[in-house]
Formats: sequence, structure tokens, C-alpha cells
Amino acid sequence: MNHNLSQDQIASYRKNGFLIIDDFLNPDEVSHWKKTIDKAVTDRKGTKFPHSEVKSGEDDGINDNADYFGKVFTQIINLWMTDDEVKKLILDERIGKMAADLAQVDGIRVWHDQSLIKQPWANSTAWHLDTPFWSFSHREALSIWIALEDVTLQNGCLYFMPESNHKTDFIEPGIGANMGDIFDTYPEYKNVEPVPSVIKAGSCSFHNGLNIHAAGVNMTPYTRNAMTCAFMPDGATFNGKQNVLSDAYFKTLKIGDILNNEAHNPLIYHK
Repeated sequence: MNHNLSQDQIASYRKNGFLIIDDFLNPDEVSHWKKTIDKAVTDRKGTKFPHSEVKSGEDDGINDNADYFGKVFTQIINLWMTDDEVKKLILDERIGKMAADLAQVDGIRVWHDQSLIKQPWANSTAWHLDTPFWSFSHREALSIWIALEDVTLQNGCLYFMPESNHKTDFIEPGIGANMGDIFDTYPEYKNVEPVPSVIKAGSCSFHNGLNIHAAGVNMTPYTRNAMTCAFMPDGATFNGKQNVLSDAYFKTLKIGDILNNEAHNPLIYHK
């Protein structure tokens, strides 16, 4: 695993709100990750969350347009909770240190992982932010996005709006079927040239949860398979939103509580 970040890489992330890392995993590691995650996805039998019977593509109460989003990708969340081998991958301290170094925080917790399989001819993912959907509000939350297959302009690569995370906030503009809806909230980015993340299998990107980003359509008869994990800085507090939290855990929380339950948000790195 190519996990040592240079000061130039950290500085680039701090400036732009995203970082692309080539050859993050070597070919053997890519094969292991893909086999492990494929098995874990199969074992979940389409169930989107560990705590719910909602299937991927069904209305989960998070996205407004379930029919459209059901044709964006197959999304299985928190595989680390239901598969011990995925848990070893996601709770890797080396990845946690990378996230902490980029976010410039002392400690990092898992918010949630998700397998994202963009099916052949799948819809695009419109410009959006991540953090406004989540159950905590922290400007340094971030995600890793690992390509398990080659990602191209044709099969739906990610796009990032450089430096946008410095100007966005925790307003939840939503995410719909229209690519440009985000510009109703952030019109200053309507004429900005985005940066595509065209990467080979085994490469990855990190992006800040307040960075405006999107993904294109899959204009191929093949899948575009990725594994992602969202990270929460240690010490983040509950803001009242349920998001991916189970009903049982959600009912125990009050606004301002520190989200430090190891069964839900394990600490994977601390200085």
C-alpha cells in the first residue's frame, strides 16, 4: 500500500479539497480487495444497511428520487459491520493516518464505508456535497474513493471542483437528477472548470466532504467498481440528523453528544 503522503500532497489537498493518488494499491492488493468486497456484497444479498431490510435502489429516506438513484449505482453501506475481512481493510491504521494527515486532525473515526458499483449504462451522480447529509458537522470530514476497476471519462469517473470546500457550508442543497442543481446554491461555480479523476484500478482519491463533486454516466456495457469510506474527525458531535445511524442508536443520542461509540464509529488512528 502506497500510504506515505508527501508534504506536497498534503498541501495540494489543503488547497484544492481533493487529492488523487496513483497506485495506492498494488495489483495483488487490488485483487484481494475486490474479492473480499465482492464476497461481502454478495453475502448482504442487496441489503443496503446492516440494520435495515431496505435494498439498494429502494427508497432509503436519504435520497429524494429513489427511482433515479437506483439506476446510478448499487450501493451497499457499512460492509465492515457485517464482514470481518472487510473490517480488516477499512479499519487499517495506515489509511486512518492518511486521512488524519490530510484533515490535519489528531484522530480519525469511520463514519461509513460503501461499495459503489456503477452498473452498465448507469445514470450520473449530480454535483453535490457529502457532509451536509451526515449526522455531524465538521469542516475536515473526508472520504477515500478506491478504484477496483479502471475509471475513465467514459464509464463515469469522479469530477471535483477545486477549492470549493473553502466556500461551501452545511446547508443541505440535496442531490437530484439534474446535474446543475447545486449551482442554485453555489452559483459562483457554474463557470468553473472541474477536474476529472481518471484513474487505474488500485489508485484512489481523497476528497473533503464539503468539496463539490460529481460522477458521470457509465457509457459502457461494463461495471465501474469502487470502494469508499467516509471518515469523521475524532471529537465530532451529533447534529440531530439520522443519516446512516440505526434507529436504536439514533434514539440514544441528543444534539451535542460526541459520536465516539466504537461499535458504530471506530477510532482507527490517533496521534
